[in-house]
Amino acid sequence: MLVFERMKPADLPEVMEIERRSFPTPWPESAFYRELTENRLAHYFVLREAPADPNQGTGELIGYAGLWVFQEEAHITTIAVRPERRGRGFGELILLKAIEAARRLGAAHVTLEVRVSNTVAQRLYEKYRFGRVGLRKGYYSDTGEDALIMTAEGINTLAYRRFLENLKADLEARLGKVRCEDGGPPETGG
Repeated sequence: MLVFERMKPADLPEVMEIERRSFPTPWPESAFYRELTENRLAHYFVLREAPADPNQGTGELIGYAGLWVFQEEAHITTIAVRPERRGRGFGELILLKAIEAARRLGAAHVTLEVRVSNTVAQRLYEKYRFGRVGLRKGYYSDTGEDALIMTAEGINTLAYRRFLENLKADLEARLGKVRCEDGGPPETGG
């Protein structure tokens, strides 16, 4: 079973393994720790494959995402999937669950930066109705590469929620149901 839950300090060894394998300039573990323990705007989540028997431990961490939520804006700070698990829909599932968490935390729109060379990620974000709204010149310090700023507006509208439900049904058909323990406020009608 897949579980989407709040990241805990105990998750950091697995998070750092994925971080180092995913990014040319990984965040240090201390940065993640500060985000989890000191930044009241930060909300970090993991997706793991939980074993059928809880006595077998917590299961393998597949990927993670981080958000900063302030007023009606959520900013995705990071998203990554274990390299050997990519291309199977897990990154899409993490993005969808992060958007749902942002909405439950009061956000009306979600924004992020993505490398201009990362067309695979850009296509995924466009699938979720992120539009290109700007460019940050030289944003990535490791290469000086520019970042596209992409935003999804109106994530709290009924139309967008229905749109997400359709995408979620497709993902659940492929990956199975996901238990969410994200610690956000409960879903509300609307």
